[in-house]
Amino acid sequence: MKRILLTLLMMSLLFLGGCWDRTEINDLAIITGAAIDAADDNQIELSVQVFIPRALSAGRGSTSSGGNLTLVKSAKGASIADAIALLQTKIPRKIFWGHCEVFIFGEDMAKRGIAEEMDFLVRHPQPRERAYMFVSKGKAAKTLELRPELERYSSEVIREMSDMHIGMLVTIIQLKEMLRGKSNAAALPLIDVMPPPNEAKGLETAPYIMGTAVFRKGKMVGEINEKATRGVMWIRGEVERYTVTAKLKNVQGTVSLNPIHSDIKFIPSIRNGQWQMTIKAKTEGDVVQNGTNLDMSNPEMIKLVEKAFQQDIEDRIELALKQVQHEMKADIFDFATDFYREYPQEWKAAKNNWDEIFPNVKVITDIHAYVRRPGLVTLPGGIPEEEVREK
Repeated sequence: MKRILLTLLMMSLLFLGGCWDRTEINDLAIITGAAIDAADDNQIELSVQVFIPRALSAGRGSTSSGGNLTLVKSAKGASIADAIALLQTKIPRKIFWGHCEVFIFGEDMAKRGIAEEMDFLVRHPQPRERAYMFVSKGKAAKTLELRPELERYSSEVIREMSDMHIGMLVTIIQLKEMLRGKSNAAALPLIDVMPPPNEAKGLETAPYIMGTAVFRKGKMVGEINEKATRGVMWIRGEVERYTVTAKLKNVQGTVSLNPIHSDIKFIPSIRNGQWQMTIKAKTEGDVVQNGTNLDMSNPEMIKLVEKAFQQDIEDRIELALKQVQHEMKADIFDFATDFYREYPQEWKAAKNNWDEIFPNVKVITDIHAYVRRPGLVTLPGGIPEEEVREK
């Protein structure tokens, strides 16, 4: 009997140590966003946006401006790990990365190179692989200090814009795959700060996505604007939630469409030493505004719209190829992987010279755009019926 009681007593001890490694939330400094800037002497400056729980509880769930919910702390170091160690000495709570959804590289940092910083982000267990990555015009830390009107803090503004696919959407895991890929090139959304309204103070504004930063071999080599970014996204098959406004030939006014579906196919070929890539794209869109006098119930008028829709896409793709392929010579479209899959032997022989081959790859586009729905009404809503062009 004593042996049974002793056994039960020993077994009960197993349940007494269940919370030995617990960490209370009140002991954590929850990071909502981080900025990585270049500093002197080849160092980096790490700035973090720290959530302030008491600010939320004091305001009963809301505040008049986003800045009151966070504070920004910075430290310099030889690496991110070194800067975090120094930063921890300035913060009385344990730094926690599990809720950090935004990492921003400053422009100078991006041009210096981001390979070492990416090693920390993919090696450390706390940063989320699905956290969003950005490059900032100028210094990245300034973005964390902004006090936007609509959201609680600036990093949440950037996250929301990424979720809406306003520009490219790139996570830690996706950036890692780009940098490790055969093309050795990458692209990140480029953000800047909107000028504050006349009645607002300097920090009472918000960041916005202005284009794309282009990387080759881990270093930023240039940037493209919003129009060229759309071309890149068309080629990469990442277009979502945006509006195409097309000007029709010999027709006054414009027509706006929302693309709702697209299929992209790459067809690589090598003939007589000429590397060639054919891009076949099929897309459909809904008319959301008709600023012309065309009758959208007429199939012939729809064909005019489809032709303009197609031309707009081709123009954006051509602009993207001109700037990225021929000027920056960065394969952010990942043509390299398609050639490797289709021509493994040729790729093996040429992979070390891909930086010289890629700018000379002949690109042929085959775009087909269609109007799926003309909208709730077929006639223009703002002009008399007798002025409507039916054919």
